[in-house]
Amino acid sequence: MKQLMLALALALASSLGLAAESWPAKPVHVVVPFPPGSSPDLIARMLTEKLAQVLGQPVIVDNKPGAGGNIGTGQVAKADPDGYTLALSIPGPLAVNTVLYKNKMGYDPFTELAPITLVALSPNVLIVNPGLGVNSVQEFVDYVKARPGKLNYGSVGNGSASHLTMELLKMQAGLDIVHVPYPGSPQVITAILGDQIQAGFIVPGTAMPLAKSGRVKAIAVTSSGKSAVLPDMPTVADAGFPGFESSAWLGMVAPANTPKPVIDRLSRELVAIIHSPEIGEKMRKIYFQPVGTAPEGLADLMRSERDRWAKVIKQTGAGVD
Repeated sequence: MKQLMLALALALASSLGLAAESWPAKPVHVVVPFPPGSSPDLIARMLTEKLAQVLGQPVIVDNKPGAGGNIGTGQVAKADPDGYTLALSIPGPLAVNTVLYKNKMGYDPFTELAPITLVALSPNVLIVNPGLGVNSVQEFVDYVKARPGKLNYGSVGNGSASHLTMELLKMQAGLDIVHVPYPGSPQVITAILGDQIQAGFIVPGTAMPLAKSGRVKAIAVTSSGKSAVLPDMPTVADAGFPGFESSAWLGMVAPANTPKPVIDRLSRELVAIIHSPEIGEKMRKIYFQPVGTAPEGLADLMRSERDRWAKVIKQTGAGVD
């Protein structure tokens, strides 16, 4: 029996090795669990264009939004681990939602996904409807405190950085403002412009063009110190909330048990693409700082983000509205 099991194990290892050597032999799909036009979508399309060139096969972006990114990310977790289905996702579905949703996610990112690389990160920007007449974090805090439970804020989904960042500010400032989740940042912006909601923490790639035109007002960034992508904007921490920090980050993952040679090649190729001057410039234009790490770098971040935001979720009672 032991000899049979050993033979089977060797045969499996051999078949995986052969599969990795011949990979890719057909198009690769990258699932983006957010709508077209969202920051993950824009960056995915930057990467896949270059990745297709180095792999010699088409790399296709599939937008599968819903449930704060859980639907598309979960589909990848359940996909065949053959290197032909990947995901570019965000903190919620990759880490934080395991605490927020508990056993309701339908997949476990820590056991059913294989990290490939941390692609990029960005601060969030606190934006408000200009009609509020507030110009700083303190003025926003005072405005909300004067209207407890009467104002709404938007996020790009439960467990997203935009959701938990406002929950952190609510906790630290003692605010009562209602959470309204949306499929993506364009919908949050539309709701602010329509005054269905009054504020939100949104990635600057979406927020800043509208802020520059005066359609929304950008008040502060969520980096711990001066932001690399918005160095002239004040931070929430500087407004009387020391230690306040939050990042929107993007990670590329594959189904667990994808052959290690495939993961290693994907990581190597993507890191080279991310570090290229052309892609770095494109990312910075939409206010994302290119990173590019080995798989272990993303794995470490996923664990640390889960643990850090679990404390906020526990203290604030943040839930899946």
